[in-house]
Amino acid sequence: MQKVYTKIESIVGNVVTVRAEDVRLGDLALVGDSYATVIKLDNDIVSLQVFAGAQGVGTRDTIRFLGRPMMVSFSENLLGRIFDGTGVPRDGRPALTENMIEIGGPSFNPSKRIMPKNMIRTGIPMIDVFNTLVESQKLPIFSISGEPYNALLSRIALQAEVDVIILGGMGLKYDDYLTFRDTLEKGGAMSHTVMFVHTASDPIVECTLVPDMSLAVAEQFALQGKKVLVLLTDMTNYADALKEMAITMEQVPSNRGYPGDLYSNLAARYEKAVDIEGAGSITVLGVTTMPGDDVTHPVPDNTGYITEGQYYLKDGHIEPFGSLSRLKQNVNGKTRNDHRALMDGMIRLYSQYKEALEKKSMGFLMSDWDMKLLKYGELFESGLMDLSVNIPLEDALDLGWKILADCFEPNETGLKTDLLKERWPDKTAVM
Repeated sequence: MQKVYTKIESIVGNVVTVRAEDVRLGDLALVGDSYATVIKLDNDIVSLQVFAGAQGVGTRDTIRFLGRPMMVSFSENLLGRIFDGTGVPRDGRPALTENMIEIGGPSFNPSKRIMPKNMIRTGIPMIDVFNTLVESQKLPIFSISGEPYNALLSRIALQAEVDVIILGGMGLKYDDYLTFRDTLEKGGAMSHTVMFVHTASDPIVECTLVPDMSLAVAEQFALQGKKVLVLLTDMTNYADALKEMAITMEQVPSNRGYPGDLYSNLAARYEKAVDIEGAGSITVLGVTTMPGDDVTHPVPDNTGYITEGQYYLKDGHIEPFGSLSRLKQNVNGKTRNDHRALMDGMIRLYSQYKEALEKKSMGFLMSDWDMKLLKYGELFESGLMDLSVNIPLEDALDLGWKILADCFEPNETGLKTDLLKERWPDKTAVM
């Protein structure tokens, strides 16, 4: 039974306050004709965030509590569709109302989780070879504004070997939203993609709903046995939305004004990543922009404690030394027998290249070994680090061996003799 109240106690910004009983945190309500959600309870004082804003709302307007939290429709009909942060279609097609499910539920039962053991191929060498993405992993992409992180997500969405892509956009510029949509449509990936998009001009509360919408749908697809990849951009915008709402509710601020439960809010979303025994999986990649390239900023700092490594996007490529996939050892020993050794050897040599580059910039005398390292570094960056490179894992490994052979003698690589005998390219072979 819906309860109706006709006296609003106060209106502050987009938050209205009313005295009501038997109301739960997160419940939906109608304030006049606008949807709102309960964001704070203080005995019988209930604060609601109005999605469309409180402009035009009067103290005598009716508030009707619906007795349920935000819900989203789930079915195969979601595939190929685009919605806003409340599940309303953005694509001009009919709304979906069948099989409504609640969003924002608890993380999956730990007893039903299994250890991650499968690789998700992306066609991007710096991921597949050096920081392998593992099914059910939760990883952020640390970046700064201006880096091509949304272009990287589009590439991953197009090429990742998964059954379903769910893209959650938070605070997107409208041009970025259109680019995502057009890229996925032209690349043929829209047929297995669902998009929940909040743009910078949309109500702030919708930004906080996008991850829960995306992950609720992802969980249902995973229970059907699907391999689901959830791409979220930008989790810093999500945190800023939480911050703005906390300020409106006059909460005591924590580090840099963010709410004290920032860690819990981020963890509750990232921990939805799961490999389900007897069913499918959810893998989460979330962009986290770092204001001022400051990794100690509260959002990346808290994220680092929750996730299993990070991809560090810098100067237009995935940084070899800043990036880490803590679960890569679960899979890259099973891909090809040379994968792990080649990965370690090439990164070790690239580190020496960086030292040689610094010597050159400081005017020191360069040895023959330094010159080999400089050649190697240039080939490594153009052949494997460039984000435009799009090759399968096996081809990327073969290219790695070719780069080594073009720059060094076998005994200079530090790799094991038996592996060198098996994999070292034959320069005398006719191409």
